[in-house]
Amino acid sequence: MGIYAYICFLFGISILLAFITHKISDRVQSTIAITASAMVGSLVLLLLGFLGWLRLDNVATHIMEELDFKNFLLNGMLGFLLFAGALGIKLPLMKDQRWEIATFALFSTLFSTLMIGALIYYAASLLGWQIDFIYCVVFGSLISPTDPIAVLAIIKNLRAPKRLSMQVEGESLFNDGVGLVIFTTIFAVAFGGEEASISGISTLFLHEAVGGILFGLITGTVSHYLISATDDGSLEILITLTIPTTGFMVANFMHVSGALAMVVSGILIGNWTRRHGFSEQSQRYLDHFWEMVDHSLNSLLFLLIGLALLLVDFTWASSIMMLIAIPACLLSRYISVWLPFKVMQRFRQYNPYTVRILTWGGLRGGLALAMALSIPSHVALMTGDDVVVDVRDLILLMTYAVVTFSILVQGVTIEKMIERSKLVDPKRQAYVKLGAGDDYSPDV
Repeated sequence: MGIYAYICFLFGISILLAFITHKISDRVQSTIAITASAMVGSLVLLLLGFLGWLRLDNVATHIMEELDFKNFLLNGMLGFLLFAGALGIKLPLMKDQRWEIATFALFSTLFSTLMIGALIYYAASLLGWQIDFIYCVVFGSLISPTDPIAVLAIIKNLRAPKRLSMQVEGESLFNDGVGLVIFTTIFAVAFGGEEASISGISTLFLHEAVGGILFGLITGTVSHYLISATDDGSLEILITLTIPTTGFMVANFMHVSGALAMVVSGILIGNWTRRHGFSEQSQRYLDHFWEMVDHSLNSLLFLLIGLALLLVDFTWASSIMMLIAIPACLLSRYISVWLPFKVMQRFRQYNPYTVRILTWGGLRGGLALAMALSIPSHVALMTGDDVVVDVRDLILLMTYAVVTFSILVQGVTIEKMIERSKLVDPKRQAYVKLGAGDDYSPDV
């Protein structure tokens, strides 16, 4: 079978698992259930292979390697998922939270990157293992951004207070693009031979980030006028489809951030074009079409996250670092959010659960795994007494541990925290000024 056949087969499994989850209980997040089911299936295949029965683990591993999860997500699904997520962002709410979103996306992501890198470096040193600091920062850069795919898929349906929800969703969408740019920049220094200078790093960062935002503005504007020039509902939806396909590929070809371009384009189409370019019927078509695309691709992605366990190589040394990585990431996330929050709290009132939800709801997902899989093997090592671990395998295992903990533990338990936040929201009246007061209630 070829790659297309593998995708069709896995897509069928993901939709079947989503259907079964829905039939069992409406309260269970299908993405969490799909990931857990895929992980259990992977463990069963590995156990059967270890016992010498069936040997299906080799077949499954071959399928995952042939599929190339990294390219499939970073150069394919990512554009669709980010564009679909950005379509649902309400600009009035985002404007109200623009400073919070910008601060968390820029400062918190960069601070967390450096703090995680430092914690991993010193933890390894205390254990008597040596690993270059730059590779620890590479891990920090790929694991620090909260994954909008995971966040939107799990938190969006829990109906958090609108302002708090916008902080979580808006930050995840933008720090995804920022995180990719930071990772690309540090990756170029660590593995690409780029000069580790302030000017060199700044140039790389600005080219990716600013170029991606400008390209997104251009793509969204051109699409807006094309959509406004036709009354054919089907053609209007097809034009939106060219953004995460042609637009995303062109952005990557120009070496600007396709992720940021998709977010900016999605916000433009979801707000400006929705009001002035689509008829009421076309608006319904737009929402239904992209909701279907988002749901189906999310189901496939979370299945692949569970099956990615087949690609992880366990050693005792990397397993110890894996256990250290989870609290290191949580601590770094908390401090990186708490510091700017204490400053912003002087100027406006926030939900008392804001820092806790931003920390515990800062989920990681397939994007971090894809970036970890892009690290070249047999280039760098973590060494010590009787310890030689490939840095790629180490980073991949730590990433997988944080991602699965994020989805299976944080994703399951965040609901109770959000339910509590609904009962103590101090800015309920603020939503009236934002045009959302008519449909707001403590349970929204």
